[in-house]
Amino acid sequence: MKQITCIDDLRDIHQRRVPKMFFDYVDRGSYAEETLRANRADFQDIKFRQRILVDISERDLSTDIIGARAALPLILAPVGSTGMQFGDGEIHACRAAQAAGIPYTLSTMSICSIEDVAANVQQPFWFQLYVMRDRGFVKALIERAIAAKCSALVLTVDLQVIGQRHQDIKNGMSVPPEIFRLKNIIDIATKPRWVKGILAGKSRNFGNIAGHLPGSKDLGSVSAWVASQFDPSLNWRDIDWIRSIWPGKLIIKGILDVEDAALAVKAGAEALVVSNHGGRQLDGAPSSIEVLPDVVDAVGDQIEVMFDGGIRSGQDVMRALALGARSCMIGRAYIYGLGAFGGPGVAKAIDIIRNELSTTMALCGVNSIDEIDDHVLAL
Repeated sequence: MKQITCIDDLRDIHQRRVPKMFFDYVDRGSYAEETLRANRADFQDIKFRQRILVDISERDLSTDIIGARAALPLILAPVGSTGMQFGDGEIHACRAAQAAGIPYTLSTMSICSIEDVAANVQQPFWFQLYVMRDRGFVKALIERAIAAKCSALVLTVDLQVIGQRHQDIKNGMSVPPEIFRLKNIIDIATKPRWVKGILAGKSRNFGNIAGHLPGSKDLGSVSAWVASQFDPSLNWRDIDWIRSIWPGKLIIKGILDVEDAALAVKAGAEALVVSNHGGRQLDGAPSSIEVLPDVVDAVGDQIEVMFDGGIRSGQDVMRALALGARSCMIGRAYIYGLGAFGGPGVAKAIDIIRNELSTTMALCGVNSIDEIDDHVLAL
């Protein structure tokens, strides 16, 4: 991997090694993909203020994330079906995050279950929760996360209804995936390394749902259940119910409005994540980085503000920190590494971002994460 220099290099290899339907599932966005593109384009408009002749010989990238020390201000975000990018993908990604000293977030819609991941890693991880109509299932999920000693619950609140992703429909990326379409059969036949890895994995179903449903080994049954479960009635009162079960730290992910940020504070969350779901939900919404400063100005002194959406480099992390985020989530960036090389690819993605962040700090004349604010920007 010596010649891999950036996240885009990992993306190129991921695209070659993983079937198109699964690559596009991660890479693409909803509808016309306006918000997906804005997440990247708006980052590129933010410029740095270069400083010289500053002693930057003792740089420290470590920081506190919801009260725990992390080696850098980075979190691996929840990504559904990670285990279909690489066999046992959730386990490999979690191990890489923990080796790097940063949090990993397991999705409700993971292929490896909470218990599978917990049994194969050394430290607690975060768990991301979707609130389904079946509140008994939700309660059981939270209790399983407690039993697994998960250290934070990330409640994703922007998926009560699902934004249409045109490419998923064209590719047959449904539940179960339409693998036996002719074009998909041909594509998969050219990816023997991927096939071997997936077949060797612990699961090819949604691990957190398996066992809850009678006949849940049948993906068709799981599909029908999942399609009926996203709950448009979800509202702020449900936070109190979740709090009555979950005793630990709560993070609300999917905030894109100042009024909602204030309600997240009122709900007693320890942190919120400014996020538009990677441009995969409301197309035409502003980019996450456009909204971030207003949210920080409104509630940044009352709650820990995290950032998610469009990060592909350490420079992007620096930009988000400069605009007030305390830490950043990456999703696509580490999945590109996972699809390309498995766990070592995730480690490479983290290393790329770490090294870019360290260099950018140096050239902006700062030595620690706490020193980063809007003074590093050419405003």
